[in-house]
Amino acid sequence: MNQVLPTTRSYRGQSQEQRRAERRSRLIAGAIDVYGERGYHQATVKAVCEAAGLTERYFYESFANSEALLIDCYNAVTYAVLGEILRAGEAAGHDEVARSRAMLHAYFAALQREPRSARVFLVEIRGVSRAVDQAFDASLRHIGREVAQLLAPGMVGDALLQAGVIGGVIQIALRWIEDGYEPPIDSAVDAALRLGTAMAQTPCARKPS
Repeated sequence: MNQVLPTTRSYRGQSQEQRRAERRSRLIAGAIDVYGERGYHQATVKAVCEAAGLTERYFYESFANSEALLIDCYNAVTYAVLGEILRAGEAAGHDEVARSRAMLHAYFAALQREPRSARVFLVEIRGVSRAVDQAFDASLRHIGREVAQLLAPGMVGDALLQAGVIGGVIQIALRWIEDGYEPPIDSAVDAALRLGTAMAQTPCARKPS
């Protein structure tokens, strides 16, 4: 006897899984807008769903709670920006200074271009809960490894130095945003480049034995 396999019902050419993934993406995009405008603590599930053009029942189809959505928003923004940074570095050639400058410019340009995403990326993620803090820490560790592999072999394997460089650049970005994206972006890039260069050239910036 031939086994009858279950079929996936489609609607307008999309499977149920595709429609669910699309709704999830809309909720993430809507939440980034809402969190970036109001702040995470002032946002409600209803406001996020209205921004996504969905009813609240679809929220719980994809997310257990608002913290889970915040983590996914943060990761979506973070890894999109990281992709831009790495592509800029690869396109800049092999000169270390030129590559560093290109990567930093891509980072600051992304923050300036998408201020609401920048708020999620740098401000709203902090101090919400232990689970959110762990997601934030995991992303910074990943970013540190990726940047070190592309830019500074001496930092590979030195997680503490990576954390110092990434944390320092984030603090420069926070001050720059707080001051209304002033001074001009090249000045912010120069400040971050000087910091990263100074830290990477200290005696601690050594290749792992």
